[in-house]
Amino acid sequence: MKESDMIDHRRLGRELELFVSDPLAGAGLPIWLPAGAAARHAVEEYVRDLERRSGYRHVYSPPLGKRELFELSGHLGYFEADMFPPMRLSADDEFVLRPALCPHHALVFRARGRSYRELPLRIAELGGMYRAERSGVLGGLSRVRAISLNDAHNFCALDQVGDEVREILRLIGEAHAALGVRPAGFRLSLRGPGEKYVGDDAQWARAEELLRAALDGVDFVAAPGEAAFYGPKIDIQVVDAAGRESTISTVQLDFDKPERFDLSYTAADGSRQRPVMVHRSLVGSMERLFAYLIEVHEGAFPVWYAPVQLVLLPVDDGQAEAAQALARRALDAGLRVEVDHAGSLGARVRDASRRRVPYAGVIGAREAAAGAVALRLRDGRSLPPMPASEVLALFDRLVATHSAALLP
Repeated sequence: MKESDMIDHRRLGRELELFVSDPLAGAGLPIWLPAGAAARHAVEEYVRDLERRSGYRHVYSPPLGKRELFELSGHLGYFEADMFPPMRLSADDEFVLRPALCPHHALVFRARGRSYRELPLRIAELGGMYRAERSGVLGGLSRVRAISLNDAHNFCALDQVGDEVREILRLIGEAHAALGVRPAGFRLSLRGPGEKYVGDDAQWARAEELLRAALDGVDFVAAPGEAAFYGPKIDIQVVDAAGRESTISTVQLDFDKPERFDLSYTAADGSRQRPVMVHRSLVGSMERLFAYLIEVHEGAFPVWYAPVQLVLLPVDDGQAEAAQALARRALDAGLRVEVDHAGSLGARVRDASRRRVPYAGVIGAREAAAGAVALRLRDGRSLPPMPASEVLALFDRLVATHSAALLP
């Protein structure tokens, strides 16, 4: 088998019980199993906290809206081929599964009057959206129809855009480092020929100028024809195990939607001004992100988002109570821990390694009597017996620092 076949995220997803694709659910609609959901939850929690500490305010918005919302946003005019058909509830009441979150976030901005003092206003959400992808291009988590997007829309004054984009790129780099994402390159996605774009030439030229300035000192390739229909964007690319390139993070400038939704704020001189809308995603969709992470880590996630971080292995029934007591302490400390009693010790150690569990904690009679545990790392290393408090402190350091290493 080729190496790319051996580390394909679909195969690993089945073997590690991370997700399942069932024809009864539908193509492009994967179901996250408990192990995959645990890893995803840890990543979502990290990203939300990173955003919160960076001044983002999180919202919830519905994954569908009235047809008129997407007519106003331009999606039905320029993106309809990628959308699911409207759902008619009555002669004058149609709803559409949203293909993007930006229309709802525009409604968040205009929910009340805004002042220049609030800008940049950073509105974030991990929200659902839907794309009517053809069945022939669907596969595992990398191409799906139901998308959970780490999204945000930053509303700025024009003179704030450059600094805002640079700060977004810094945050993307921080998130990538913690997750183990290895970017393959930066792409400046520009307009191409045709009439699939909105806005005038002056808006596009200004937006492109701002993005080029934010990329000063960064190697990138220009990609005509890859822009969003409303503006140019910076795309951060990754390459999967089979050598296929895709976008994982993005920053996009949009002068169009603030006009369509008549968004404005009160400037320092009392005048009404139009904000610039910056679309950004630090890590992209959870589906495409995990398709990549499963492959780049070959299922062996860093400790902080591993589905099970520690499996405790009592040597025999005499240590079962000690193992359960340590498991309770670990759970109370926020760890994802299991106790495995079934089968020989060797078989249980091998099963923990097969499942890519970072640590197996062996508890024999001496360890139970001393309140200790002997750790075996998934890379084959072993540590001498340690007091339970030291084991918990070790995990605390690794998780708090989002370390990719198995030892500090």
